Parts: sequence; structure tokens; C-alpha cells
Amino acid sequence: MKKRLALSVVLLVIIVVAVLWWRENRSYDGAAQNVTANAQQLERGRYLTRAADCAACHTADGGAPLAGGYPLATPFGTLYGSNLTPSVEHGIGRWTKDDFFLALTQGVAPGGRHLYPAMPYTSYKGMTRQDSDDIYAYLMTRPAVDVATPNNDLPFPLNQRMALIGWNLLFRNSDPLPASSQGQSADWQRGRYLADVLGHCGECHTPRGALGQMTLDHAMQGGDLGRFIAPDITPNGLAQRGWTPADLSRFLASGLAPQGSAFSEMHMVVDLSTQHLTAEDQRALATYLMGDRPPPAVVAKIGQGDDAGRRTYLDQCAGCHARDGQGKPHVAVAMRGNATLRQADGKNLIVSVLDGLPAQQFPNGESMQSMPGFGQRLDDAQVAELVNYLRVTWGGLPADITAEQVKALRNAH
Repeated sequence: MKKRLALSVVLLVIIVVAVLWWRENRSYDGAAQNVTANAQQLERGRYLTRAADCAACHTADGGAPLAGGYPLATPFGTLYGSNLTPSVEHGIGRWTKDDFFLALTQGVAPGGRHLYPAMPYTSYKGMTRQDSDDIYAYLMTRPAVDVATPNNDLPFPLNQRMALIGWNLLFRNSDPLPASSQGQSADWQRGRYLADVLGHCGECHTPRGALGQMTLDHAMQGGDLGRFIAPDITPNGLAQRGWTPADLSRFLASGLAPQGSAFSEMHMVVDLSTQHLTAEDQRALATYLMGDRPPPAVVAKIGQGDDAGRRTYLDQCAGCHARDGQGKPHVAVAMRGNATLRQADGKNLIVSVLDGLPAQQFPNGESMQSMPGFGQRLDDAQVAELVNYLRVTWGGLPADITAEQVKALRNAH
């Protein structure tokens, strides 16, 4: 009797797993959709698609806009952004607007296929139905691009989407994300929607737990992006690095501010998303991030780094950043007041020195020249001395970066 019961349980488990596997892997054969929309809805959908930063993850380098294929490196493996064009075979051409809303807000595609939470449905859950419908209308009236999305590169059992049923039970809910600042004004309310929902800022700027979930009791306090970190963008975190609401709004519009220039993933955010927001929405976003009563910007204490670091700076860096750290327009940002130098965690500064940064274009014809990597020119001790010199001289921080930290980041490349 016990043996029969055990066999029955095993058989039931096999059947359930088989059904779930079929549900996650079957081809969806819904009818092709024909969507029409008026000019006002299409323009609004276009604006919202940019505000939601869809192109960043759904446009491959050199690929057609929104046709997918962009690789998203995660601690669990590589995922590829899907095709958002109305391609019937490879995109969302068979999706209804109800299907689209469910995928955006709950992470479930037509037919019951679960999406990996790299698609930020844990933030998009707060999106209004009207905004979802307008984005859908815009996407479905773009040219169809018949390009298949590459297969994700995930190890077993993470490549089994049915595991996301359990993940969603643990971490998906309908509660709004915790506010990262205090406020009640109309700008603050609008900014919260832009930051927490459309712009999904917390997906990068909030630390994550062992299973990849956002650690919401530390919302916006900084996240690990692999080679770089997304810094703390709470009001106190921003103010400690010298940010004001006006400077932050300027940064969102142009990628440039007295605190430095956007680089890495943030440069992409400015390029594809925030520069296209209205001035009112840029102001609202800055208002929310810093709160209705923003803390005063902290002025960095100017110090004097040691001689070894100064010699390296004058030899390797001063040609672009200038002897006294004031920078050069269209060439290199200033060291004085630079927010990256003022991050307590020196990772971004160390990696920038080791790897360099590419030339970058900004709105209104502005640009910054490429910064060469110094990993081949300087050893670990010299990089640590240079970074400490920068932190002490212009960042108001201690000289606590060690050669061992530099070595670890060099070897992690």
C-alpha cells in the first residue's frame, strides 16, 4: 500500500512537471493582431516607451530598434532582451493589449510562459492601464522585424522557467515599492511614478538578495551591476556626493553636471530615456529622488593627497583633467566636486582607472573624449596610490584603498 502511494505521488509529480514544462515551452499560436491608433495616442506611447527605457534592453548593438537581442549579464547567466516589434513569429504580433498588460505587470506572457525578472515587472506592476495600452499601441504600429531572440544562456535548473512560479510566490506582489524620499507635492507624486514604475530606477540602484530579488528595506541605496556599481540615490546619498535637485535635473537632461558625466549603464539611460523627458518630468524625477525638502548638498573637504599619488596624477591624468583638477570642456570632466570620487565604495573609480572609458556623445552636441585604461601602465600599488590621491584631494574621503582591492578588481575583469 505504501509503495503504491509513493508511486502515485511520483507519477503525479511527473505529470505536473510535464504540464508545466509544456506550458512554458509551447509556441503561442494566438491570432495576429491588427492595431490602429490615433496620432495623439501614438505620440504618448512613444514618449512612455522612452520614459520606460524599453530600448536599453530590447535593442542589440547594431540591431533594429526594439528588435531584441541585447545581452543582459546577470549573476545567474546571460539573458537576451526579446523582440518587441509586431513580428508575428518572433515578436509581440500575436499579443493583445490584455496580454501586454499582464506581461508588463505580472511577468506572464501569452499562454502562461513566465518572464525572467530581468524584465522589471516587479517595478512595472504599478503601471496604469492607460500607459500600458499607449505603449502597446506604439509598439504594435512600428515596423515588424522578423529576427529571433537568441536563446538565454542559463545553467540548469535556472533555465527552467517553471521555477519562476516559486520565485513569484516569494517576491511578486501588488504593493507599491517603498518610497525612497519624503514628499507630497504634485512633482513628488509624478516623480515617484517616473522613478519607481516607468523608469524602474530601483532595479539597478537597489541591492539584491541571493535569489535576485530587490532588497526593498534598502531601496535605492545602491546596487551591483557587475563591473560597476549603481550608486546610492537616496536623498542623503545624493547630498553626500554634492547633488542638488537643480544639478540632478540638469544631469537627467544632458548627462552632464558639475558632479561629472554619465557613464556605463547610466549613459545609456540618459541617451535613450531621460534626455527625452519633458523639463517638467525631469524636474519631477529630481524632486522625488531628493524629496520635497532635499538635504543640503555637502561640500567636499579639499585635502592634500600624498606625493606618490600626486606624481602619478600629474604624469598620467593632468593632461586631460588639468593640474588643479578643473577638467577641460569637451575633453574630460573636473575632479573638483566629482561625485564618483566621493563614493565611499571606490569600485567605480578603481575600475575607471583600470579599464578607461569610451568616448561619449551627449545632447546638444556635447561630448567627452575617451579615457584610456591604465591597467597596463600602472601596477596595483600605483593605482591604489592614484585613487587615494583623488579621494583625499577632491573627494573628502580617506586614503583607504589598498593594492589588494585593485588586484581583485583587475583579476575580476
